[in-house]
Amino acid sequence: SVWRAFSRPPNRPPRKKSPPGKKRGKTPHQKSDPQKIPKSSPSQLPNRRRGGRERRWRGPSPASGWRTSCATPACTSSSASTSTSSPGRTAVRFHPNPSSPAPLLSLSPIDSPFLLAAGAGGKSAILTALCIAFGCRAKNTQRAATIKDFIKTGCSYAAISVDINNQGEDSFKPDVYGNLIKLERRITESSSSTILKDQHGRKVANRKDDLNEIIEHFNIDVENPCVIMSQDKSREFLHSGNDKDKFKFFFKATLLQQVNELLETIRDQLNNADSVVQELEKSIKPVMRELDELREKIKNMEHIEEIAHDIDNLKKKLAWSWVYEVDQQIEEQTVRLQKLKERIPACQERIDRNTVVIDDLKKELTEKEELVRSLGDKTHEVNNMKKSMEDNIAEVVKLKIELEAEHERGTRTLEKMNGRLKQMQAQLRDFQMQHMQFTQAEASQIEEDMQNIQRDIDYLDSNVTRLREEEKEFSEELSGIQKSISDIAKEIAESDKRILQLKSHMDGLQQRQSNTVTAFGGQKVLKLLQLIESNHGRFKSPPIGPIGAHLQLASESWSVAVDCACGGLLDAFIVSCHKDLQVLRECAGRVYYNNLRIIVYDFTRQRLIIPDGSLPTTEHPTVLSVIQSENHTVLNVLVDQGHAERQVLVRDYEVGKSVAFDHRMRNIKEVYTSDGFRMFSRGSVQTILPPNKRPRPERWCSSPAEKIAELKNEADDIQRTISEKNAQRRKLVNDRSNLEQKIANLKRKREPEERHLMNKKVQLEDAKRATAENNRHAAVDTTELEEDIK
Repeated sequence: SVWRAFSRPPNRPPRKKSPPGKKRGKTPHQKSDPQKIPKSSPSQLPNRRRGGRERRWRGPSPASGWRTSCATPACTSSSASTSTSSPGRTAVRFHPNPSSPAPLLSLSPIDSPFLLAAGAGGKSAILTALCIAFGCRAKNTQRAATIKDFIKTGCSYAAISVDINNQGEDSFKPDVYGNLIKLERRITESSSSTILKDQHGRKVANRKDDLNEIIEHFNIDVENPCVIMSQDKSREFLHSGNDKDKFKFFFKATLLQQVNELLETIRDQLNNADSVVQELEKSIKPVMRELDELREKIKNMEHIEEIAHDIDNLKKKLAWSWVYEVDQQIEEQTVRLQKLKERIPACQERIDRNTVVIDDLKKELTEKEELVRSLGDKTHEVNNMKKSMEDNIAEVVKLKIELEAEHERGTRTLEKMNGRLKQMQAQLRDFQMQHMQFTQAEASQIEEDMQNIQRDIDYLDSNVTRLREEEKEFSEELSGIQKSISDIAKEIAESDKRILQLKSHMDGLQQRQSNTVTAFGGQKVLKLLQLIESNHGRFKSPPIGPIGAHLQLASESWSVAVDCACGGLLDAFIVSCHKDLQVLRECAGRVYYNNLRIIVYDFTRQRLIIPDGSLPTTEHPTVLSVIQSENHTVLNVLVDQGHAERQVLVRDYEVGKSVAFDHRMRNIKEVYTSDGFRMFSRGSVQTILPPNKRPRPERWCSSPAEKIAELKNEADDIQRTISEKNAQRRKLVNDRSNLEQKIANLKRKREPEERHLMNKKVQLEDAKRATAENNRHAAVDTTELEEDIK
């Protein structure tokens, strides 16, 4: 591997020479603490100079296994062969700073574990760079107090690059890093960062934990002198004055001191644990006393169990005594049974007689049932009559309006007659005054006038009668036309409703053509499914729904019956927990699907196995037997929530009544016919519910296109029928207008004739009274005229 390291830190003090003839050990006044070494001035650069000239290291030639090169930061290519190296073997590059103009010194050991160079050649700097790269603190390097002190004066940052060989059996994650692990650490004034790269230079990790994992794998402990022994550590070891200090150094370097400290820590923890155990023993003494009490109670309970065992034995003895008594009773009953067997022939004869009576009663019951059916038909007829009577009532209301108008006309006529009465009273007074002046000639003239008046009356009466008969005929014809118009209007309204239903049905089938899920909730369920997909991370388990979208029918003939049986359960969703229910309810609210039914069910539950004794004892299919689903949770919900195994399906109405009411089969909750009738009995109450007046579109249609074409043809036929009915209604409206015009004309003709006829009758009565008075030759008798006036 390759380490790019900086040179000696700028704040490190220059190495002092020992006086001649004096060893380089410590003096009694010196301390071994490296932190107490005074910092040098910024002018003291890494490359020490003597006499103003730079000392350059001259290593062995390349033939001896080392390569040396000086280059600018732009040319830094120098490496060692690693084809035969084991994991963890390294090669070194020493780089002061990529942005500085200082030369680059490369030390590339090929197969040697030693680093050789002349004095001030950068060996300590490389070891310090290794320590910093592998996470050592700045103080522990004994060269700086903080990590930023390693940045060369005048530079903005320092960079360390370490390449670790990762080949062989002990390689670390070769599938991630490859044959080479590149470790880069960058140090700035404010922070430092560590980056791990693979052999191709791609970034893999940047966390300290990943670096620690590599260090533990290769057992690289840079703070241990046995792994990396710096010059300071070597000097400290070699210059130690006595064996005790050397043993301390050895004790620390071999990690025995760390082990000793760990042992002392463990000993302290054991002492603490012993004290805790003693306290716990003191605290459990009351529990031990309770345990002793419980043991005493257990002994008492064992004694009670012995007593209970004795009681069981006594109960068994009592039971055997009862057995003996029962045996005696059986013997007595056997004797009695023999006597009863002798009476069997007489009883059989009586049974035969009663059987004949039962057959007669069954025949009578059959007749009564037929009578009930006939009464049902009559009830249907009565309902039809009721409807017709309601229509007649509507006509009567119209007739009432006409009669009120006629009453107004009669009132006006009465007012006219009152005026006429006043005229007659005046005429009566005049007649009484002038009666004495009449002569025989006037009497004969009155007789002639009476005959003329009678002829006029006969003529007017025939005209009025004819006009009334014609008016009556036209009125009857008009009422028939009005009834026909109302019937046609009702038929057109029913046809319009049917067309709306067909259009709604076709719209639903067209939506199903594009997406079958819309049959179970419309467009809202599509929006809800999209929202569930976008929020799938919030669900513990993905919701299942709508339920109808997960079902297939064995036969489309049962689609209406299954839809009526399951109802709103087909639009429901299934979730696995209450939290998912709340999340799904929130999603449904966001798409305004407020009445969504949500069922909480355990998804891990296996398919329910229903025993034969819990199924209906009938040959007809059930809802559960005609539906199929790949999801066993859906079928379990239909069984638990909808009782699909107890809902029986039949073909027609009569078979449904027979299954639901006549046979009284077990385990039948409801019976559904193929056209939507629902039948069930609760105790003695039998209930039959008709199909829904607004049925849903067929939600399990296998060929929506054919069904749409069929519905469209039906709608076209109904539309043609409506057009024909509208033409008939327009014709009848024209006929009604003509008849009303004719009736009005007849009324206009009849009313003057009736008034004229009334006047003639009054004149005739006047003439008759005058003639009677003339014939009487007596005083004027106006009694009859007064009575007529009254």
